[in-house]
Amino acid sequence: MDGNVWQLQEAKSKFSQLVEEAMHKQPQVVTKHGHNAVVILSFNEYISLTKPKIDLVTFLRASPLAEEVIDLTRNKDIPRDVNL
Repeated sequence: MDGNVWQLQEAKSKFSQLVEEAMHKQPQVVTKHGHNAVVILSFNEYISLTKPKIDLVTFLRASPLAEEVIDLTRNKDIPRDVNL
């Protein structure tokens, strides 16, 4: 193993150690046939990477369309007949 890079076979045989390294040190890279295949990282790192930078309300208020007036009235006409 070189630093944080693991070959697939070694990662499988030492999975507990791989998980510990990812949780307490840094993300771990697993290679397959000599090519980077996957990255194992702690759950906290995953959350920080995937968490939106701003909340939905702030995002929508910052939209260029935030001041647009949208007609939400419903058409009250009788629906057309449908042959089944």
